[in-house]
Amino acid sequence: MAMRIPPELAERLSALRAQKKTIVFTNGCFDLLHPGHIHQLREAKKLGDFLIVGLNSDASVRRLKGEGRPLLSADARRELLLAIRYVDAVIVFDEDTPEALIREVQPDVLAKGAEYTEEDIVGAEFVQSCGGRVVRIPMLAGYSTTDLIARVRGK
Repeated sequence: MAMRIPPELAERLSALRAQKKTIVFTNGCFDLLHPGHIHQLREAKKLGDFLIVGLNSDASVRRLKGEGRPLLSADARRELLLAIRYVDAVIVFDEDTPEALIREVQPDVLAKGAEYTEEDIVGAEFVQSCGGRVVRIPMLAGYSTTDLIARVRGK
């Protein structure tokens, strides 16, 4: 299996672990960034020292969300995420779920939106088996990329 984590990031994670810093992981498509995304990222960053975002590739988003998505390329979405002060690193993954990436990162905290039950959070069992924790972040009401796209399209 090819490593998804760039060598320089792997070195950084080792250094952070040696300093007993807390590594947080979250993931998503982040297609059309909105205040709900910023809220999720801010709250995830509060859970530790270093926030890694797993970002679905274009092909992965298309499989999950359907034709016509993503609206922005993975490169553009990655660039936007890296401009947000709460985000320390972004790793694009091509699978439908971030399970393999989570296993590679081995975060101390796995953060997801509260719309997911803990049982439905991919990687939760693995993170907990390694002594980490899973945190469900309450959603910011009124924001959804799918709803925003529908509104723009007049639906």
